[in-house]
Amino acid sequence: MNQVTDAVVPVAGLGTRLLPATRSQPKEMLPLVDRPVVQYVIDELVAAGIDRVLFVTGRRKRAIEDHFDADPELDIGPLLDPQLGLRLLYTRQARPAGLGDAVRLGASLGATGGVVVALGDAVISGPPGVAPGIVARLIAAQAPAGVVASVAVEVVPSAAVRRYGIVIPRESTAPGAPVEVADLAEKPDPGLVESRLAIAGRYVLGPEIFAELGRTAPDASGEVQLTEALRRALAGGGRIVAVPLAAGERRHDIGTVQSYCEVFLEFALRDPRFGPALRERAAELLDGER
Repeated sequence: MNQVTDAVVPVAGLGTRLLPATRSQPKEMLPLVDRPVVQYVIDELVAAGIDRVLFVTGRRKRAIEDHFDADPELDIGPLLDPQLGLRLLYTRQARPAGLGDAVRLGASLGATGGVVVALGDAVISGPPGVAPGIVARLIAAQAPAGVVASVAVEVVPSAAVRRYGIVIPRESTAPGAPVEVADLAEKPDPGLVESRLAIAGRYVLGPEIFAELGRTAPDASGEVQLTEALRRALAGGGRIVAVPLAAGERRHDIGTVQSYCEVFLEFALRDPRFGPALRERAAELLDGER
């Protein structure tokens, strides 16, 4: 099995759908209870054995670097335990040019083996104490010979299809089982594809995908699409495996004001420290509106 220990976390998006909250801070630094979104992503990667993370940042993203650094003014050390051995690297995407452009900035990490890609504005939650998580399962799925990438997928309703990259499976399999990918479509019209398997913000990419990203031209909007590089790798004979989120695992998107509020509410209500009191207060507020 390949030992995948590197990850790329793209955090260069402008967060325009969350304005004005993101006017002066990255959307990835918005809090979920007492931790920012991006810290949940890093905790997930550490749990999967990742020991080197490249953040692909952009303008107004310095707060992410500051968050994980030591703070002598507050007399506190780095947020992450140095004994974890996690190395954090940072590079900038010069201009917003798509997910594929951001990911290919990590090509040197992917020169000899697989690299995890975890979107910095998507949190994957699962039942406490259940292992392995989706990242570890993706690493295992990418290990066999001929597999150039593995992608996490979840079933979405038809109305949501046009918001995601959609995986078209090669054949039907048992629910929850990994599937061979026949094709991918970037934000398609739901009437043009039967599949409802949406890519869930987690990938493991082999060097073949980084090579394709280097050859993938921007689309009509000026963006380099990771989905297009994956399609090119498929056309060249590479195998891609889709791994469904397990029962109890969920993707939480921090992309709009409403979705952010929903995720914050869910995380706060289930937090063992604050949940019971918050449920009581929520019940009082709801009763007052009747």
